[in-house]
Amino acid sequence: MKLESPKITINKSAQDTFDFLSDVKNFEKLMPENISKFEVLDTDKFLFALKGMPEIVLKKKEAIAPNKIVLGAAGGKLDFSLTANIVEPKPEQSVVELIFEGEFNAMMAMMIKGPITKFIETLATNMPKQI
Repeated sequence: MKLESPKITINKSAQDTFDFLSDVKNFEKLMPENISKFEVLDTDKFLFALKGMPEIVLKKKEAIAPNKIVLGAAGGKLDFSLTANIVEPKPEQSVVELIFEGEFNAMMAMMIKGPITKFIETLATNMPKQI
């Protein structure tokens, strides 16, 4: 399953955007309002939970400055990744697209597609206000 957020324009350089997203504690600022828990576990790992959903631990798996950050599931039963692709169309402007990818059975994919789509859209739309 592959889900993509809308492309969001941010009035900061790609490097500034990359630096913000590289610091996992900043993801708390991007979370939806229905977050019930957020905890930084390490410099590259955090845990979060949305109301009615199980806790999810994300770990920074890859960082290629200033264009790509990959977060992946750290433990648990589901294996997935959340990638932030960052481009700089002009100085002091960056465009970010979040891509969620994971292998799920048909039943699980059907159950999580809506909530995950809404989740990555919320992360993306909150970026211009926070970075």
